[in-house]
Amino acid sequence: MHLQGLLFLPLALPIVHAGFKATRPSCRCFPGEPCWPTVQQWSDFNATLGGKLISTVPIGSVCHTSGAFAAYDAQGCADLLDNWAYPTTHYESSSSPMASWFANFSCDPFLPHRSCEIGSLQPYAVNVSGPEDVQATLRFTRKHNIRLVIRNTGHDYLGKSTAPGAVALWMHNLKDTQHLQYTSPSYNGSALRLGAGIQGYEAMAAAHAHNKVVVSGNCESVGVAGGYSQAGGHGQLASQFGLGADQVLEWEVVTADGKLRRASPTENSDLHWAITGGGGGTYAVVLSATVKAHAELITSSANLTFSGTDVDPAVFWEVVQTFIVDIQPLVDAGAVAIWAVAGSSFMLTPIAFPGGSLQQLQAGLASTLALLDQHNITYTYHIEQFDTFWDSYAAMNPHSNITEAQIGGRLMPRSVIDSKIPALISVLQGIADEGVVISGVSLNVSRAATPRNAVNPVWRDAAISFVLGT
Repeated sequence: MHLQGLLFLPLALPIVHAGFKATRPSCRCFPGEPCWPTVQQWSDFNATLGGKLISTVPIGSVCHTSGAFAAYDAQGCADLLDNWAYPTTHYESSSSPMASWFANFSCDPFLPHRSCEIGSLQPYAVNVSGPEDVQATLRFTRKHNIRLVIRNTGHDYLGKSTAPGAVALWMHNLKDTQHLQYTSPSYNGSALRLGAGIQGYEAMAAAHAHNKVVVSGNCESVGVAGGYSQAGGHGQLASQFGLGADQVLEWEVVTADGKLRRASPTENSDLHWAITGGGGGTYAVVLSATVKAHAELITSSANLTFSGTDVDPAVFWEVVQTFIVDIQPLVDAGAVAIWAVAGSSFMLTPIAFPGGSLQQLQAGLASTLALLDQHNITYTYHIEQFDTFWDSYAAMNPHSNITEAQIGGRLMPRSVIDSKIPALISVLQGIADEGVVISGVSLNVSRAATPRNAVNPVWRDAAISFVLGT
């Protein structure tokens, strides 16, 4: 969700003024056109960057025997296919998207009979190590009228970090972290400065080293300062401390004019407001984000799975409804529940209650467990209290792999849970019956004071974030 094109793309519609003719919009220069830079110009650009320009070779090339990029290797192909579902395969690449259809089957390793071409992938990427690389790339792409995209970890299910004929700013290797005491009119306390390439597991480890926690995603490989925080960002600490965007104290960015700027509530405040929730890569290229670091806290967590295969569907959905409604007091007290329904299977993976005791969590789940027992539904259940959130996350959070699903989402307001739950359950059942996987995150991101930012206000009243996948 992370890495998006800048705002200075050509205007899509002609502008008409009185007394003037409408002007036609110009297209970006594309490979094969006369305007495309020569080999020497690309070489000179690479020299300017100190050798940081990467010429894209699709990672699927090892599975192909024909096409411009074919480089068949039987063992390499077997290894790639075995590891395709793991995020590492894609975020260690400067070009491979985790949502593979945005590559439009360009050199797809599962289609070896097709020609291996670069297709929808960007032909070049810049391995950014500092602001000067961003500035040089902005100058080059502007001079040659080339499309520019921003790529961080590859966690992008809107296709904004992948573009044919583009140069990508690959932010993945900006891995610096710094713990500091931050003082401003709105916040005085512990903070972490995170390079744009820092991923969730790295941010949490850096915080844990100082007995702190930071808000990050449920998927440990998401880039924290990328589209995650820039667009909102929830996770197992979101009910306790707010969204990822709510944590950002300041951004270090390069804007479209090539200038290095700081953006905070007191410096370039309009830019800070826009970036903080307004969408990844839309307003500037983010080099780092300084985020709030909170004190570690005990965390209780539970996993639950059950199947409705052997019971009436009405019974299965009665249990799901009971779960959704009866955990709401836990959520309002700071818990976050990550759950899913696939067909007639229910998975809670996990519900995390930072600051809550095992007894509180058990009490909040008691009605769901009692209903399972009442209907003789077999289930797997584990509950545990941990000394730190770090320990809970490591023990109870399953590794998240990439998805080949086509996904869409909906933020469900609290009023639906309070007064329209039968209608919601009916809709969810109909969706599941169509073979769609339903992923839900039950949370309350408005327990903490809400800072002024561009986060969609619908988040503030959301009880469940739904993602649907086919």
